[in-house]
Amino acid sequence: MLAEVDSTNAEAFRMAPQLSGPCWILAGVQTAGRGRRARPWSSPMGNFHATLVMRLEEPPAQVALRSFIAALALRDAFVALTGLPDAFALKWPNDVLLNGGKVAGILLEAASSTLAIGIGVNLFAAPPAAAVEPGALAPVSVLQETGLRITPQAFLDALAPAFAAREATFLASGFAPIRDAWLEHAARLGSQITARTGHTSREGLFTGIDADGNLLLSMPTGPVAIPAADVFF
Repeated sequence: MLAEVDSTNAEAFRMAPQLSGPCWILAGVQTAGRGRRARPWSSPMGNFHATLVMRLEEPPAQVALRSFIAALALRDAFVALTGLPDAFALKWPNDVLLNGGKVAGILLEAASSTLAIGIGVNLFAAPPAAAVEPGALAPVSVLQETGLRITPQAFLDALAPAFAAREATFLASGFAPIRDAWLEHAARLGSQITARTGHTSREGLFTGIDADGNLLLSMPTGPVAIPAADVFF
């Protein structure tokens, strides 16, 4: 565990040339943590800031499916540590919800056959609601919602084997069982949602994800598959 680092994803790419296999990087504090679209990620002491770095020789589309593996592994770890399976849901494309609020996020970055899967979890503290963009789900913490104090190391001890198990399923059987498991825990499946990409918003019925992980929306003009967007409830 590193006491402090700018970003665990950045550290992953610095370390990658010397690694012989997958490696978890855990940091006490990030000074320049970030989420999707380069948004800042609050990284106080006591929360979980980690990256799994892997060397993969796969097409980019297959590499990107690790976000669903990571989301399922996160939920597996949460349930194992809290005993509250009904409290956790998965929000496309890369968030985990606790009692309807955002408790964890995932950031995938890839370059030169290296994949960094960055994971941030609000174990101890969550940013104020005013810190997120209008319409986004309010952040929550595990401590706030459950009263449980879980250390970053304890969380990694649950997350690492959970990810390994889901990854083994993916390598043995492909994306289909991962997709099915993810949909079992998908937030707002069958409900109206808004998918926003840049200045374009599309509203429709969330019907699932396809074999490539794209969001499926049923709209008045017909079904659409969306590869990347921010989703609002």
